[in-house]
Amino acid sequence: MDRPTRPSPTPAGLWHHADFLRLWAAQAVSAFGARITRTALPIIAVATLHQPEAIVSLLAALQLAPGVVVALFAGGFIDRNRKRPILIHADLFRAAVLGSLTVAWAFGVLSMVHVIIVGALVGAASALFQITDVAYLPTLVRREQLAEGNAKLEATEAVAEVTGPASAGALIAALGAPIAVVLDALSYVWSAMFLHRIRTQEEPPRDAAESASASAAIRGHDLRVGLRAIFRHPIVRPIVLSYMVWSISGGFFMALYTLFLLRELGLSEATFGIIVSMGGLGSFAGAFVSRRFVRSLGLGRAMILTSFMSLACAILIPLAGGPLAASFGMTLAFLCAHQLLSDGFSIAFVIQAVTLRQTVLPKHVLGRANAAFHLCTSGILPVAALVAGLIAELAGTRAAVWVGVLVGLAAPAFLWPLRKLRELPAGPT
Repeated sequence: MDRPTRPSPTPAGLWHHADFLRLWAAQAVSAFGARITRTALPIIAVATLHQPEAIVSLLAALQLAPGVVVALFAGGFIDRNRKRPILIHADLFRAAVLGSLTVAWAFGVLSMVHVIIVGALVGAASALFQITDVAYLPTLVRREQLAEGNAKLEATEAVAEVTGPASAGALIAALGAPIAVVLDALSYVWSAMFLHRIRTQEEPPRDAAESASASAAIRGHDLRVGLRAIFRHPIVRPIVLSYMVWSISGGFFMALYTLFLLRELGLSEATFGIIVSMGGLGSFAGAFVSRRFVRSLGLGRAMILTSFMSLACAILIPLAGGPLAASFGMTLAFLCAHQLLSDGFSIAFVIQAVTLRQTVLPKHVLGRANAAFHLCTSGILPVAALVAGLIAELAGTRAAVWVGVLVGLAAPAFLWPLRKLRELPAGPT
């Protein structure tokens, strides 16, 4: 039996931590590939298959809904098993499912039903990966390195956000979406290879004996443990409530953003990709300034400020193409400014919030707590996406975008109880 290996001391920082670099390399390439698929699927629906708003909203909802089901059952499974194999198998599953799109296209049988099924399966596997990933990092690095680790991983996501959507638009235009998607499949294979090379052995799961015979009663208990962990914790509860309101706005955004830019504003796929890539530049900056906000304002106030600024900047979306930005140049300026500012402040907030959760919650419940967190936040996204599609059909896409933006502005208020929190607690509380 493998003996657990403690995270090695790395006084020079995580760029000298061999196993963290393997994790970083795995996520760097898969993050780039994921942007290709995220951009390609709605473009296939809107530009290739000419689907109406309701079907595009359904695609967005069904990419998210399976993740809610996964969150119901995954928490205890993650806590009772080693996390690295779960990450590897999730990568390989996503690679196989995405590859099926290209195979179907090659045989001339690609359909909207297939696109929706692929979106749902990839969404489920991605949810499992994300829930596990947040619980895995604290087993790989020391507590005081969590903020640095999250910042570096989010900076990598930001670089992918810069290059991925713009590359996706060009690749889709040049090769077609089915061929472009296969690059994402290959990126997940790359990720699995680097995760396999990580040498740090995880500590044996506390409840490993239950893993082979997890009954419905145990799974129900897992969910209750996770919900108690996030809602009874005085620091985590405000974050969850804020995220839940933010998720309503996020569901509207996911369902309507592509429609609004391509159909309402008449932008090309290539222009769409370039605009989205601006968010990556903002995210990259946000990853580097997140800890500076904390040092200047204190952790609680930094979280309130960054969340408010991110959501407030979303007002620029429905203003684009309107009286204040009627020209093509002003429309692009508003949309690029939204991506730069909103994504930058959002990533700064995410780093602060995730690091705080990883610090104050015990490691042995992180999987269940992350699953409950995912359930409560991502569970809102598909419902909000469907409502967004209905409002867009009845009142128009721009009106529906306004609804999503205005609802999101309420989210920072739930963080107010954390305003006096100056820095990370010393450990689980």
